[in-house]
Amino acid sequence: MTVVIAGGGIAGLSLALTCHQIGEPCIVFESVREPAPLGVGINLQPNAVRELHDLGFEGELDTIGIPTREWALVGRNGNDIWAEPRGLLAGYRWPQYSVHRGQLQMLLYRAVLDRLGPDAVRTGHRVIGYDSTPTGVTVGIDTRDGATTSVEGRVLVAGDGLHSAVRQQMHPDQPSPHWGGAVLWRGATPGPPIRSGASFLLVGSLEQRFVTYPISAVDPHTGMQLQNWICELTFDPGAGWTSPSDWNRRVDVDTFLPAFESWDFEWLDIPALVRGAPAVWEFPMVDRDPVDRWVDGNVCLIGDAAHVMYPVGSNGASQAIVDARVLGAAFLEHGVGADALEAFENELLDNVSALVLRNRGHGPVGILGTIDERCGGVFDHIDDVIPRAEVEAFMASYKQAAGFAIESLNAAPPTIVLP
Repeated sequence: MTVVIAGGGIAGLSLALTCHQIGEPCIVFESVREPAPLGVGINLQPNAVRELHDLGFEGELDTIGIPTREWALVGRNGNDIWAEPRGLLAGYRWPQYSVHRGQLQMLLYRAVLDRLGPDAVRTGHRVIGYDSTPTGVTVGIDTRDGATTSVEGRVLVAGDGLHSAVRQQMHPDQPSPHWGGAVLWRGATPGPPIRSGASFLLVGSLEQRFVTYPISAVDPHTGMQLQNWICELTFDPGAGWTSPSDWNRRVDVDTFLPAFESWDFEWLDIPALVRGAPAVWEFPMVDRDPVDRWVDGNVCLIGDAAHVMYPVGSNGASQAIVDARVLGAAFLEHGVGADALEAFENELLDNVSALVLRNRGHGPVGILGTIDERCGGVFDHIDDVIPRAEVEAFMASYKQAAGFAIESLNAAPPTIVLP
């Protein structure tokens, strides 16, 4: 009997590749008919890059992403709050990457088809429910052609995202996705390199901020690279999200850009960068309240289906990859079955649930709240506002909680150790 995987996103495909690596048969059911490189920029932390290297993608990541050199916080008047090296420059054994989410998904998808065969991913098939038994699971599937069928498996692993049907069955009384008032507008614009040319940059405050990082190499002919950017404003969540059916919709820049018109610094013209995007998309920033279990018999949640989180810490995709690898290690130790699923849950649930709530509380950018209180985000020299040691301790605490503290990660044994 096989491992049935719901969802052909980053979590599901990473698990399929892990199953292949450890010799466990699997099949992926993906609801879209034709996978395409959709989405926006994301960051892969070194803990996830380590796992992708162990899956054989060490060289290929450089073809779709930029190794991040710097992570920086900047105040409302363009002066640095904090800047630190990232990836190899920070002393990690693995890089951090800025990539386009869709390009990463397609890299994993092509690898699954190449390694597992063309029938390993059934597109146009959406998992709609399950029946867990003592020895396996029966999985209900919609074919998107109006037909319903079912398959038998040893376990069902659901990586079917924010609106997971499997999670809904496991937790029928769960509330709707939680919106805390923040709205993101996202785009990508060709522009000149900023700072190091591979910097993750956040400008502003907790209530209003701008994020940018490159997701392509510099074009040798134009000197430009594709700059992924995000504008974020916070509203009163008590009024509710005004367009509940539109979780991502295309909008005009005039929807939000007036709030950022004055954010033009000598080294970064934010209004010009935003206006240069061919398309801009609006997203409410949502997560889900943590649940007390990810496992129901022979069924398990991973990735966003288990723990969708605010993107402030760049953890979502990274944690999805780590989930897949930890579950694969549990399969090796306990066999494919309920014992492995329980071991996976015991290892990750409490810590990742705490990370979801930490990110809801602004994650690594929470230090901006302290700076806002002390100077309103405007200063000439940050040392006059907050001691460097205070910021350093805050950042170190977050890295430890998110699973990519340098010393701990560098010293950790491989997640998957083949016999």
